[in-house]
Amino acid sequence: MEVLVKHIRGMHFQGEGSTKVMTNIDTSVTAGGTGHGTNPMELLLIAIAGCSGMDIVSILDKMRVRFHRFEIIVEGERASDHPRVFKDIEVVYKFWGESLSEDKLKRAAQLSMEKYCSVASMIDKAANLTYRIEINHRFEPVVKKKSLY
Repeated sequence: MEVLVKHIRGMHFQGEGSTKVMTNIDTSVTAGGTGHGTNPMELLLIAIAGCSGMDIVSILDKMRVRFHRFEIIVEGERASDHPRVFKDIEVVYKFWGESLSEDKLKRAAQLSMEKYCSVASMIDKAANLTYRIEINHRFEPVVKKKSLY
């Protein structure tokens, strides 16, 4: 596996992997960046959610568990001293749907975090990585209002 990361300007970089999809990497304006990308530590949290989320969708599909909506919130607490690594990371899997099996959702999360997700496995060696699920039985779809223009 190989990626290419190119310097654009200031703290702004663009990375691409085998799919050739560009990922903008930057930092906030207050930290010397232009704000045109996601900062590297946020990308790490996104990678945990993306890796584990893909596992969970695949596992739940095999279990024939249908959900209306699935979101993942990842919160990381960093050390105060440099290199300011993550000390604690919590992953919250949020599901919406009717008649969701809590046991199956928990099992899918457990399989992902303890067996399949390579990103989580790597991070777990450096930080206290925890996870939990939240089930919201009532699903209210977002209704988009028509624009007057």
